[in-house]
Amino acid sequence: MKKAGLLFLFISAFSFAQTTALEQTINSIVNNKNATVGVSVLGIEDPFNYNKNGEKKLPMQSVFKFHIASAVLDFVDKGKLSLHKKILVKKSDLLDDTWSPLREKYPNGNIELPLSEIIDFTVAQSDNNGCDILLRLIGGTATVQKFMNSKGVKNFQIKFNEEEMHKSWDAQYENYSTTNSVAEVLKKFYQGKLLSKKSTDYLMQVMLGTKTGTNKLIEQLPKNTPIAHKTGSSGKNKNGLTGAENDMGIITLSNGKHYAIAVFVSNSTETDVVNCKIVSDISKAVWDDFNK
Repeated sequence: MKKAGLLFLFISAFSFAQTTALEQTINSIVNNKNATVGVSVLGIEDPFNYNKNGEKKLPMQSVFKFHIASAVLDFVDKGKLSLHKKILVKKSDLLDDTWSPLREKYPNGNIELPLSEIIDFTVAQSDNNGCDILLRLIGGTATVQKFMNSKGVKNFQIKFNEEEMHKSWDAQYENYSTTNSVAEVLKKFYQGKLLSKKSTDYLMQVMLGTKTGTNKLIEQLPKNTPIAHKTGSSGKNKNGLTGAENDMGIITLSNGKHYAIAVFVSNSTETDVVNCKIVSDISKAVWDDFNK
């Protein structure tokens, strides 16, 4: 057998052993947990590929703000919008019964803010009012769906905005993705296949500044590890069920390479602390596996 063939077999055997070891670790984390856990990991520069329940369609919750921001930035790339464009934020846009640092900063509304500030609130701080302002600006969830479809993003669906999800618990299940789809779109995004380089660099910086989810993907990683991520959380319904406790992102390794990861915890009767620890523990396991 030629050297190239032997090398291929060696790499394949190593990759299989690596994936098997990671599978065992992740199984030990999720076993005996009353939850559906989807995990997908893709190497960006390397061909590493792992998933558990990666084809299950699970509610995204605020993870979809990445997809929404991407659709908005496509408008910027096409010259239909500008990051400097001033957007009128009316008092009526700032709904009370929802997570909104934007409302806390500008409680009276009726102020013009640059598009870039609304994107930052929406992605880095997961602002629900900001999210719906962006959706109205580009024509609603159908525009986001059309953009993702045009980029070949599969197993992704968005039908309802934040206000509608707050009115109906079941609406979140119509805003779904598989974790495989999330990891694939993150890799595509990082490789510049979703947006222009300028918009890609901009959204990466926004996501690197994410302030939510400090107890999820990033919690157990070495301090100052660059992680461009977006979280999502449903809270619990009256029956104590968590629809979604999610995090996804692009993580930079110490050698400068990257991987995309998505961890979705769905339909869980575990506590909030346990749900977040599942995400955190899986993230640590993946990091450790890449750094062997």
